Amino acid sequence: MTDTDVPFSLLPADEPIRLIDEHGEAAPEPQDGYAMPSQERLLEAYGALVAGRRINEQCNALVRQGRLAVYPSSHGQEACQVAAALALETGDWLFPTYRDSVAVIGRGVVPEQALVGLRGGWHCGYDPKEHGVATQSTPLATQLLHAVGFAHAAKLRGEPTVVLALCGDGSTSEGDFHEALNFAAVFHLPVVFLVQNNEFAISVPLSRQTAAPSLAHKGIGYGLPGRRVDGNDAAAMLAVLGEAVDRARRGDGPTLVEAHTYRMQAHTNADDDTRYREREEVQRWIERDPLTRLRRYLVDAGALDEQQEMRFAEDAEAIAEQLRDATGREPRLDPEDLFEHVYAERPRTLQRQWESLHDEITRTEVTA
Repeated sequence: MTDTDVPFSLLPADEPIRLIDEHGEAAPEPQDGYAMPSQERLLEAYGALVAGRRINEQCNALVRQGRLAVYPSSHGQEACQVAAALALETGDWLFPTYRDSVAVIGRGVVPEQALVGLRGGWHCGYDPKEHGVATQSTPLATQLLHAVGFAHAAKLRGEPTVVLALCGDGSTSEGDFHEALNFAAVFHLPVVFLVQNNEFAISVPLSRQTAAPSLAHKGIGYGLPGRRVDGNDAAAMLAVLGEAVDRARRGDGPTLVEAHTYRMQAHTNADDDTRYREREEVQRWIERDPLTRLRRYLVDAGALDEQQEMRFAEDAEAIAEQLRDATGREPRLDPEDLFEHVYAERPRTLQRQWESLHDEITRTEVTA
């Protein structure tokens, strides 16, 4: 089979879609029909980028202070996070991973609630229904099946819901990824799969995960279109995800979007990334920073001034202050919570376990 035998609409571009280059300059003409978002939209995205970077910085500091148990930073990937949150409307759903706290907060989740699981409290500290944000998934790719099932249910009910499922390049090596794409394509579901290709699955480079020309090319095998986009270009991310969400809402089915980005920091605070990548490689990606790229474009266009920058910085610092205050407070723990939400009606065996634990706690407190 040759390229001409495959429907053109399924094929991703030879190069990732880019509307603003690393120097902050606009592409000479719209690439593959994607238009530059409005300045108002880009300013909104820039404010969210500033907040996202500050969230990453603050959370990394909280880990070092022992106030967060773990933090998978999305430093350098904030354009993907911001665009994912902005592309959706009220009533749509986001299915995030453990690295997508910035996107979760971007959907309106209170920052303190978004970090409960990373602090070691509840698995999820927020109400998913309130914000249209599923629980952050730690196992790779399992959230993709949840997203597809949710989209299928919404379609059966006749709801105009679009589901955006986030994952990393490592997730594409999991069986759940393939099952989710296949089911979504067969049943023509309103799902957008966003793969944040940050080059590493912990320490495993992309070259050891796939021999495909790109991850976006994997969509062809399932009969859904693949799109490649510069994941550090917020404008291109907004345009490509916006088109994919619109396509899903029209009833035209799922889209696989591969965002080419880079994980600037270690996998988590438990990882030593110097063991598998060189500092020179990281330095090259610093020059493609999504924050400075969009800032240069907006300043040159006369759309961003010092007063606006100050306002964005103040808003970001307010979020950081919320995070500091929240993690500085001791959590209120109730041992019975371990048994409270296992069954709708607690069986006798579990009740006996709770009574035994309660008795031990009571005796310990008395002797203390």
